[in-house]
Amino acid sequence: MIDTHTHIYQSESFQEGPEEAVDRAKAAGVDMMILPAVDRESAYEIVNLHNSCPDNTRVAMGLHPTEVGEDWEEELDEIVQILTPANPVAIGEVGIDLYWDDSNLLLQKDAFIAQIQLAKRLNLPVIIHCREGLDICLECIKKAAPTTPLIFHSFTGSPEDVKKIREICDPHFGINGVVTFKNSGYLPAAIKEIGVDRILLETDSPYLAPVPKRGRRNESSYIPYVNQKIAEILGLTPEDVDRITTNNAKNIFKI
Repeated sequence: MIDTHTHIYQSESFQEGPEEAVDRAKAAGVDMMILPAVDRESAYEIVNLHNSCPDNTRVAMGLHPTEVGEDWEEELDEIVQILTPANPVAIGEVGIDLYWDDSNLLLQKDAFIAQIQLAKRLNLPVIIHCREGLDICLECIKKAAPTTPLIFHSFTGSPEDVKKIREICDPHFGINGVVTFKNSGYLPAAIKEIGVDRILLETDSPYLAPVPKRGRRNESSYIPYVNQKIAEILGLTPEDVDRITTNNAKNIFKI
């Protein structure tokens, strides 16, 4: 299995050492982890873990919308400089987040569009963070006219949201531990609307640990719980979901 979105590199969350978490993931059948940047500090941590575990990690470079400030262009340039030697497989995570604060919305939009354009120049897929801002996110995507694959990371929307997104683009959707929650809302129905051929497995570690680990620090070794729940929803075997979503990730990230 492939964890297509994990912040397992965070030394603050994994004080015992991120390398130990990678070993636990491998033991659980998760032999590849995509490490998306959120700011310049995270880029340094990503490099450290990737250098320690090059066979089991890949990196993505981007500036998270909640980290966008007046100097976002300079910070993004630094992130690119730090992570380019590690051969990034994606631009991310980038997008629109209005959950905490919308005061920097104009800057978020500029940064998101610029990073989609960067992905076009580098021929890399885009890992999208979209929280409380789907219409604005789609507006930016339409304006930027991406030519490479898009991934809606940590997707928790409704079937109607899936349809709305598909009016603008035809992305993949990252599904994580939220799908195992009793209060997952419309997500099971959305997964049926999406279909397994457009699903990627992810944890968003250290956040959103799946049942039966809910309330604990999340990590990539918990991906099998997500895989199992998706299989139940779609009436497939866990082996089929593993095989198909792994192939999806390999094709998108060119692993």
